[in-house]
Amino acid sequence: MSESTTFPGDEIASIEEFEAGNNTFDDGDMVRAATVGEKFLDRKTRIASIKHPKTLSIPKVGDIIIGSVAAAMSSMIAVTVEYINGKPTTSKVECVCSTRNLRKKNVALINDIVTLKIVNHLNGTIHATIDEPNLGVLFTKCRKCGGKVVQMRDAIKCTECSWIDERKLSTSFGSSDFVRL
Repeated sequence: MSESTTFPGDEIASIEEFEAGNNTFDDGDMVRAATVGEKFLDRKTRIASIKHPKTLSIPKVGDIIIGSVAAAMSSMIAVTVEYINGKPTTSKVECVCSTRNLRKKNVALINDIVTLKIVNHLNGTIHATIDEPNLGVLFTKCRKCGGKVVQMRDAIKCTECSWIDERKLSTSFGSSDFVRL
């Protein structure tokens, strides 16, 4: 490790010289590291910060996420977060979404691509909603044969085996540009 590597709680600079920046905090006497990383002292702006090698992308309340359904239960789905507000993420955190109040047999199934809105963080769990019209399934395949599906009002129909299935579809269902990079 280099000598500029810091650990949480390490002294970075005096508060008379620098202000606390990214990944640092002011303890009233010193600017200290809040995370592991490389110390960076900006002498022009007089801000001390820590450059963290990997930043975890955790969605905040109000963020719109796109992800794949990892588990589907009778009253909720678990979704692996792939995009936060249209930007890809590598953290692969999961959120849960209650489907109890929706009158559909299958809101979403495993491996469906869905868009959700984060509503809160409670007890270490990220909670989302799928209730708004722009939220729901963006992409899916037939659960019987794996074929391509087309939208029929509030359901989907397989173009190969003609299986009809119910899902909570997004207003963006079927458009291939649901991720804006």
